[in-house]
Amino acid sequence: MTITRRTLLAAPAILAMTPALAQASKITLVVPFPPGGSTDAMARLLQSHLQTKLNRIVIVENKSGAAGALGAAQVAKSPPDGSTFLVTFDSHAVIPSILDKPPVDVERELMPVLLVGTAPYVIAAGAGRPYKSFADVVAACKATPGAVKYASVGIGTLGHLAMTVLGNKAGVEIMHVPYRGGGPAMNDVLGGHVDLIAGSAALVAAQLGTNMLRPILQLGRERLPGLPDTPTAIEAGFPDFETLAWWGIFAPTGTPPDIVAGLAAASKEILSEPATAAQLKETQQMTLLLEDAPAFKTFFDKQVAIWGKVVKDNNIRA
Repeated sequence: MTITRRTLLAAPAILAMTPALAQASKITLVVPFPPGGSTDAMARLLQSHLQTKLNRIVIVENKSGAAGALGAAQVAKSPPDGSTFLVTFDSHAVIPSILDKPPVDVERELMPVLLVGTAPYVIAAGAGRPYKSFADVVAACKATPGAVKYASVGIGTLGHLAMTVLGNKAGVEIMHVPYRGGGPAMNDVLGGHVDLIAGSAALVAAQLGTNMLRPILQLGRERLPGLPDTPTAIEAGFPDFETLAWWGIFAPTGTPPDIVAGLAAASKEILSEPATAAQLKETQQMTLLLEDAPAFKTFFDKQVAIWGKVVKDNNIRA
């Protein structure tokens, strides 16, 4: 790797990890979802570079189930010695509210390390459907209640919760069809079995060049450069409404501050490299934030509160 001023500034924090990790033969990055998704890709991107930067064996372990709670619980119960970290996605903030008896207290048993970045959710229609705007969807729902169906990647995911809120605000019910992942959900939209999909910008953007999918609403505060003609929910008449996918790293509570700071510094250095940053922007439509633990905790606590209220108010259960 090219030595830069940023590398030199980050070096003390990175090297501070080494003594604390001397007793660990490896570092495990737990991904609480199956292989192949955006979180898995993020962890594997970090894995290859962390091995070189920290001179440690780094492995990725996929531990899926219970809306990401099983993998989170595994990390929470691991020794807080810098040998195990959680690389996770936005649904992590819904675990406290969506599960009757969560196997982990995500607010107490895990501590934030790094907020990697965010990307807006996008609502898109199959090209064969007549919907050119979200107003068209609302009109169709009012004309024929229950006629419009949308896919999400699961009950209690942010795509599901965002559509629930938008339907409530518009005074209509849009029928939810949950799937076990973005691939099956997208396939059924492209195949004409479901009208719409509410998914991350990365999931939707991958299909934009096929002319088989029409984005009709994006849920960030500003339009993505790749979707210049698609209005935001705020522009469409839903004030102050946004829904962001996000990616972050957590550690077991009690992990020493120098280890947390060291992993954060190493990860920031890796993800800030121009080629890596460009890759994340292109493949995930991600805005890199790279915010340390205090800012991440503020962000995460707000996400837990916002989506917990939506789950409670609408009696949504996994």
